[in-house]
Amino acid sequence: MKLGQLLIQEKLISANALEQFLLEQQYNNKPLGKLLVEKCVISQQSLDNILEKQYWQKKGFWLI
Repeated sequence: MKLGQLLIQEKLISANALEQFLLEQQYNNKPLGKLLVEKCVISQQSLDNILEKQYWQKKGFWLI
């Protein structure tokens, strides 16, 4: 699952906010997670948790 989808699923950002940040990401060429942390939308800890969840999902494990 993509990072943006996980952020929405965890209710850390809205779909509208994701769309706006994806557009902004195109202009500054930064990873989405880094952009969200820099803009204080999510904390670094939240990003780390989501990235860990994303990693394990890619490996075939679903974390609760």
